[in-house]
Amino acid sequence: MAAQTKVAVIYYSATGITYQMAQAACEAAGEAGAEVRLRKVRELAPDEAIRSNSGWHAHRMETQEVPEAQLDDLSWADVVIFGTPTRYGVMAAQLKQFIDTTGPLWSQGALANKVYSAFCTTATSHGGQEATLLSLFTVFYHWGGVVVTPGYTDPSQFVAGNPYGASHTSNNGETAPDDIALGATALTTKRAVQIGVALKAGLAG
Repeated sequence: MAAQTKVAVIYYSATGITYQMAQAACEAAGEAGAEVRLRKVRELAPDEAIRSNSGWHAHRMETQEVPEAQLDDLSWADVVIFGTPTRYGVMAAQLKQFIDTTGPLWSQGALANKVYSAFCTTATSHGGQEATLLSLFTVFYHWGGVVVTPGYTDPSQFVAGNPYGASHTSNNGETAPDDIALGATALTTKRAVQIGVALKAGLAG
């Protein structure tokens, strides 16, 4: 019997919008038969800044039990899905900081030949969603990873509209991900798992 495919969903979220998409990714991965780890990256913002924003503080408290991402999560996974809010068209500093610690794994080739995908959120329409996803893909290329996107592989994508990955416009944190965004996240995840299963089997053969 083939080993179960392992999926790590690693995200940063300040007020919970991106976290909701991360949860959808975990659910979809589980439905696809994968073993799943949900991990948040370490917060870099000072406590006083977090406390000054009620939504930020509340989300921090409600996700206290979510483990922080470690390099072991990347080593363990066959499929890695990153989630991030957009910061000026690139990933959030908190996620970038975690990625910047991966040098030891990269130098050993331990990040190559895995499947990678991503999802993101922005405060406003056209707020850099595609650019943010592409900034993550650039990292995956350096790692030697296999990048999987949703493309237009399902009719729902002609509604969601982003072939690079799942994305959502939160209207400055006021609008939670809707069924379109969550569906795109699930599609992205299930495609990543599907390709991850095939890649793992092919490499083992």
